[in-house]
Amino acid sequence: MVSILQIDGLAKCYGMLPSKVICEADSFDLYIMDCALTFEQYHHKKAANGGKDPLPDYTQDQLMNMLNKVKK
Repeated sequence: MVSILQIDGLAKCYGMLPSKVICEADSFDLYIMDCALTFEQYHHKKAANGGKDPLPDYTQDQLMNMLNKVKK
């Protein structure tokens, strides 16, 4: 389901009214927006980390699962 924030984000990005986005946007537009925002967030984290790649936010359980898969 499309959220209000996604509609608002697309409308701001394309300079359109939200009602126009609802009528004309499709799932490909949402995919592109998600990729662009993820890429932008990555670069913000990298800049905040002194230019180094940011570390992923894994939980301890996720790390243990990865370790157990490697050990097998």
